[in-house]
Amino acid sequence: MKKTIKASKTKKNKIVPLLFTGIALEIAFMFFVYSPSNTSPTKNTGNYDSSLTSGVFHGQEVTVPSENSQLALNNQILGSESHKSEGEKRIEVDLTNQKLYAFEGSKKVYSFDVSTGKWGLTPTGEFRVYNKLRYTLMAGGSKELGTYYYLPNVPFTMYFNGNYGIHGAYWHNNFGHPMSHGCVNMRIEDSEKLFYWASPPLPENTNSILANASNPGTKVIVYGVTPNE
Repeated sequence: MKKTIKASKTKKNKIVPLLFTGIALEIAFMFFVYSPSNTSPTKNTGNYDSSLTSGVFHGQEVTVPSENSQLALNNQILGSESHKSEGEKRIEVDLTNQKLYAFEGSKKVYSFDVSTGKWGLTPTGEFRVYNKLRYTLMAGGSKELGTYYYLPNVPFTMYFNGNYGIHGAYWHNNFGHPMSHGCVNMRIEDSEKLFYWASPPLPENTNSILANASNPGTKVIVYGVTPNE
């Protein structure tokens, strides 16, 4: 009888860790699937990957624009800031009206239509741009729910809170309405303007930069409530 009890306890002891391991794996999987972007922005070079010519957005194949077609502006001029700033720069994202505003002090210098979170909430609060990538890979969502996406060469990305960023979008043209998994989508030509206007400035001949205490990123303020469309 004693031997039977010991065997039963051993079996129980093996089952409990397995249960916890299973739960931990499930949580990790859910985080991976529903994360707005499964790529690590800090490990990305920001270079355009010419080997990736197509992507997927919610079960639909999308064509990745060529690098040249995504460069509408003379970024050397923009990068050197040809005009003098009239005050501290900040970006405001108005979720309620699906708008993004760029300010220099009290002067509004840009106003753009954007698309914020429909399949995931865009975080509200005050942040700063901490990483800028000229191009990056974004992937996430769920194949089972029909929200899977795999999007190479996402242009002009500025991360401001974890994997949430402001960036250009080539896979839809529904700006002014919620269309993202939590990021702030912009027309490519608009995102390029904002990218080279915002800090930290991108050094010449580089495609990415991390902000730091001596070279801080532009303040990003997100407010309002995304419409339930």
